[in-house]
Amino acid sequence: MLGALALPVLAATTASAAPTAATAASYSSCSSQPPLPYTVHTTAVTIRSKATTKSTAVGVLYRSHKFTVAKKSGNWLYITDKTTGVKGWVSGTYVYRDVRMCLD
Repeated sequence: MLGALALPVLAATTASAAPTAATAASYSSCSSQPPLPYTVHTTAVTIRSKATTKSTAVGVLYRSHKFTVAKKSGNWLYITDKTTGVKGWVSGTYVYRDVRMCLD
């Protein structure tokens, strides 16, 4: 036979105990921070001569490589691999900028 389980009754909190909303000034400090860098989110990505999977491969961008993004076309990014100097297009499916969450 199972015994009854006694649970304490919690008092409801009042509306005055609710936290205050963040001010607009705290949000502006977050948006004033520079955007996060682009990173490779897989082991390696093929660098292509044009923004299409059917174009010629001109190099490989590895996760550890540093790179800059010059422009975007749809879901493709034109990058320069700082490690090898190779320039070309990579898919934004594998290379993207992380998102910063600001909770202050």
